[in-house]
Amino acid sequence: MSKPTNQSWGGRFSEPTDAFVARFTASVDFDQRLAQHDIRGSIAHATMLARVGVLSDAERDAIVAGLGEIAEEIARGEFAWSVPLEDVHMNIEARLTDKIGITGKKLHTGRSRNDQVATDIRLYLRDEIDIVDAELGRLREGLIELANREADTIMPGFTHLQTAQPVTFGHHLLAWQEMVARDQQRLADCRRRVNVMPLGAAALAGTTYPIDRHVTAELLGFERPAENSLDAVSDRDFAIEFTAFASLLLMHLSRMSEELVLWTSAQFDFIDLPDRFCTGSSIMPQKKNPDVPELVRGKSGRVYGHLMSLLTLMKSQPLAYNKDNQEDKEPLFDTLDTVKGCLRAFADMIPAIQAKPDNMREAARRGFSTATDLADYLVRKGVAFRDAHEIVGQSVAYGIEQGKDLSDMRLDELRQFSDTIGDDVFEVLTLEGSVAARNHIGGTAPDQVRAAAQRARDDLARGQS
Repeated sequence: MSKPTNQSWGGRFSEPTDAFVARFTASVDFDQRLAQHDIRGSIAHATMLARVGVLSDAERDAIVAGLGEIAEEIARGEFAWSVPLEDVHMNIEARLTDKIGITGKKLHTGRSRNDQVATDIRLYLRDEIDIVDAELGRLREGLIELANREADTIMPGFTHLQTAQPVTFGHHLLAWQEMVARDQQRLADCRRRVNVMPLGAAALAGTTYPIDRHVTAELLGFERPAENSLDAVSDRDFAIEFTAFASLLLMHLSRMSEELVLWTSAQFDFIDLPDRFCTGSSIMPQKKNPDVPELVRGKSGRVYGHLMSLLTLMKSQPLAYNKDNQEDKEPLFDTLDTVKGCLRAFADMIPAIQAKPDNMREAARRGFSTATDLADYLVRKGVAFRDAHEIVGQSVAYGIEQGKDLSDMRLDELRQFSDTIGDDVFEVLTLEGSVAARNHIGGTAPDQVRAAAQRARDDLARGQS
């Protein structure tokens, strides 16, 4: 058996908690990362209690000073965490009482651990969201700059992983940028719902003390207090929503990773990643493995699992708070750690990518990537599109038989399929002519890529996604 029952709730118990149960139900091993946010919330709570007359100014000052000292102890790594005290909240409150005496026991007036932990998680997640947002911005900046640099670099565009039409590498990178921009929009929207304060809901019904929740919300930087006390203590939608955002982000990073892995292979050889983002093989000395994108691709499944874990955690819970909710923190914490690590890796790696324009261009020449341009050319000459499609299909079949790309055929070879084809056809059959012809907003023409990069750069500077 453990030592005497936890001092915060043991009055009605006739025997101490079993030692195993104490360890099994404790969360302090992982929720201590909330410590600074717990202290911040407690300082705001004590300040509000003094303002409404529940605490004296002297009691408030003693509590605030004691909590400040505890914050420093934690920051220095000198704080002694206790499993019997269960969680970060009771560890800090017990230490405060040790330091300032009975006044420390008054801190919990008008609140419960239920609204306290919900507030701590929101404060913590809000700060972490701001870190993630900054990394998203850094990744977008890297994508935009690289896209602008590679606006004229021609590569094959793919559908079904088969050569489809020529595009520019810059255009492809801006497609990635659009994905990340949407992720940043979702994160900003999520932050607005995180920024609602549960404190003051107490255990589930509110409190009889004359608290002023608007004061506490203002002190903590929340947009407003939560409207309903039952919902305030039991809601974990914000954690699920962040993990859903993270799942979409990791899906996008995983798609990028898949292309990076392909492009660095000897079979594609489109780009080079610096050695500092790769590793070697223990047996094959020639290997240079793209471990960063491979690992990011793999970590997507980890985050998807956390989303399912949180959804399953909440799906059958009656109102209000239940001990189940202790299981919300580890999936959320690991999701945050994973997202921050993946974003840092990508934001560092993307600007360092070195394109291989000659290899990209040669790949774009294979696979008859300008076939659609030839069909469009015939349509502009008055041929019905379906007839043009048939003519070009016959031309491609001939090219496969002869081992020639469309741009390599002589005029007389092309004219055997349609006498509408003239000398000007070669202007549209070149790779440069093909990409330049897509000269509209959203198109792959180099001028459009540069213009799109500038718009994205301006949006980023204005803090818009």
